[in-house]
Amino acid sequence: MAQGAFVWYELMTGDVGAAKKFYGSVVGWTTQDMPMPGMTYTIFSIGTTQVGGMMTLPKEAAAGGMPPTWISYVHVDDVDAAATKAQRLGGKICVPATDIPGVGRFASIMDPLGAAFNLFKPNQAGERGSTLEPGQVGWHELHTSDQAKVFEFYRSMFGWSKGDTVDMGPMGTYQLFKIGDLAVGGMFNSPAAQAARFWLYYFVVTDIDAAKRRVTDGGGTVTNGPVQVPGGTWIVQATDPQGAAFALVGPRK
Repeated sequence: MAQGAFVWYELMTGDVGAAKKFYGSVVGWTTQDMPMPGMTYTIFSIGTTQVGGMMTLPKEAAAGGMPPTWISYVHVDDVDAAATKAQRLGGKICVPATDIPGVGRFASIMDPLGAAFNLFKPNQAGERGSTLEPGQVGWHELHTSDQAKVFEFYRSMFGWSKGDTVDMGPMGTYQLFKIGDLAVGGMFNSPAAQAARFWLYYFVVTDIDAAKRRVTDGGGTVTNGPVQVPGGTWIVQATDPQGAAFALVGPRK
């Protein structure tokens, strides 16, 4: 498992039952409840491949104003050292390095401009499916306010490198980033990031128009798209019925 690779995705939501039904319809995930001390954690999978999990948004987080949200886990070899490094580079430790019994060790971090992600070292190494397969996360997009500055943070943290750039006109430059030789996401100065900086995750679907209909039929809201992107695929950006932002990527049939 590569250092700096995205290895897990997690939805914190106000209604896990509703989220199961919604994403099962829109993306095609199946789910399995895993009882844990004081809570139930729901694993979602595509076929036999586990993609991520869902949990009820903690009461203290909701009381503090945290909305339902998606967050990712990035693999590191040493969570404690990586958390200290993130802080040294200008990030913030939101949850210090903590063991998840039987699973691994994690820490919650905000980058220097406020976008959240988790560091993670699992107890057992595993391989993820291709990010181009339906139901997987096919793209990772950072909506930020200073793309050049925050890229240096992630480069120093994880060794990510620059890929191609896309001229977005008045919105500036969309900077692709690579993990190893593979472009897996982009960063840009986003109008949507004026209130808060955030990561947006794109789930792969086989028919973007059909998936868009499933979003609205399921009570979600489409905020943008379908829009064609370089490479010929199409994207839709949306929020689920509880308000968590997500996106879809796939062909138009």
